[in-house]
Amino acid sequence: MRTFVHLVLFACAVAVAVGAFLPVLGGIQPSDVALVDLRDGFPTGFTIEQLETQAVRFYRSMTALLLLAAFLLLVAALVGSRVAGWLGVLVGIGTAAVFLWRLDDRFGDFVRDNYASLLSGRWGLYLAGGGLMLALLALLVPKERPAA
Repeated sequence: MRTFVHLVLFACAVAVAVGAFLPVLGGIQPSDVALVDLRDGFPTGFTIEQLETQAVRFYRSMTALLLLAAFLLLVAALVGSRVAGWLGVLVGIGTAAVFLWRLDDRFGDFVRDNYASLLSGRWGLYLAGGGLMLALLALLVPKERPAA
């Protein structure tokens, strides 16, 4: 990989790791979202406020998947492994996409009606999502040609 790709992937890994601990929508943090909720969807009786106060263990939360994505991006940046980079991007974007899909499925009308207040100052969403998108673009940069 090119040197600037290593640097960009390193910065993206840091951004995703920091974004994994900051709010992504309203008061919802990735540590409030259980992996079971991502797999099965949010329960019917849940409200956004109940989701914000849900107590989830670290290793069973969405934070663990985002940190795995950040770790894979860090490995890709340090070692130069495109496979690790692509796995990190796929895990991170997949996690975010499933979260947004499940959120839209259950709370879509509420989010659309209150998007201005729910999306203001959501640094976790901005850092994690932006870091993953930038990492995706960095991995699309072609390899260096061997010196002849």
